[in-house]
Amino acid sequence: MTTDPDKQEVLIVTGMSGAGRSTVANALEDLDWYVVDNLPPQMLRPLVDLVERAGTNLPKIAAVVDIRGRDLFGDFLETVQQLRRNTQVQVIFLEARDDALVRRFESVRRPHPLQGDGTLLDGISAERSRLIAVRESSDLVVDTSDLNVHQLATTITERFAAEGRAGVQLTIMSFGFKYGLPTDVDLVADARFLPNPFWIPELRAHTGVEPEVRDFVLAQTGALDFIDHYAAAMAPVLAGYQRENKRHATIGIGCTGGKHRSVAMARELASRLEKLPGVAVNIKDRDLGRE
Repeated sequence: MTTDPDKQEVLIVTGMSGAGRSTVANALEDLDWYVVDNLPPQMLRPLVDLVERAGTNLPKIAAVVDIRGRDLFGDFLETVQQLRRNTQVQVIFLEARDDALVRRFESVRRPHPLQGDGTLLDGISAERSRLIAVRESSDLVVDTSDLNVHQLATTITERFAAEGRAGVQLTIMSFGFKYGLPTDVDLVADARFLPNPFWIPELRAHTGVEPEVRDFVLAQTGALDFIDHYAAAMAPVLAGYQRENKRHATIGIGCTGGKHRSVAMARELASRLEKLPGVAVNIKDRDLGRE
């Protein structure tokens, strides 16, 4: 799918209850999107038609569509498919771990929309089951488990503020395997094949951002070969993402603790990929400073 500037642009925000839809809606409003909350999916097409007929200057519409629509939500996938025929549509799916959702619902003392006479976890489980197909068909999945409202708003701003300047907004995320795999990445690379600067006393306290660690990591056998080949492999992938209108992608690069090797390698890879046409790159260090 290619981007057509003459077509109305629509962003649909959906996902798990308690995963941060209201925060995302507020962040999009701050970016001058026209946001409609709790919209039944069947109203998406009339909304777009109304804006086009009125001739108003609303090039970007965001609609929060979720399980609160009850039975009306069942037509979500069919409605989105029909809308894509004449409209630029992206679907962002917000998810979070069960423990994070439980904490959030308990903090506001509200029941889950599907809880009924069961427990909070019963409602979460029911919603997660109903949203499997929606999640799989979404253009962007964001795991908000470890994000506060400010971090989530920043994430949305970084991803959507510069959309007019690039075909793909690419995030390269360094992380530590000992803290677990990130759940919101499209591809994962492993930098643990390189010697660990942690075991060199004069480098242990430094990070991959600093020249002494960066130079050590990149001087190791295979480091630059890996970067060269990985960047070459990603070139057709990122070009394909643009053709298919996948406008956000995340590459994770991990080492043991997310402090040395992955941090240095993420920056070197970014320096190669940001030269590709239509690609804007930002770097996120998930675990830097966590030790």
